[in-house]
Amino acid sequence: METTGLGGDFRERLLEDLRLVIRDAEDLLRSTGQQMDDGYRLARARFESTLSGAKDNLSVLEERVADSARDALETTQQYVKENPWQAVGIGALTGLAIGLLIGRR
Repeated sequence: METTGLGGDFRERLLEDLRLVIRDAEDLLRSTGQQMDDGYRLARARFESTLSGAKDNLSVLEERVADSARDALETTQQYVKENPWQAVGIGALTGLAIGLLIGRR
């Protein structure tokens, strides 16, 4: 799953939502453990397998998000270190643009 185009807040909300779904699914499996039907057992086993895969995928996604954030931070720090005046100029222009947009409202 590609996450480079997702904003940090969105990624965090998505990860938290996925954690909540997994937690709820685990609770559901525990609470329905009394069922004895063979079809139910088979469906439950498939669901547990899917849930396990989702947990693994969530872990991988969390690692990718963290790696992506670290890479972006390192790249930004390196750029600012190599081009301090350009970085200041970009920051000033960004601040000016935001100020103009806010001033129009």
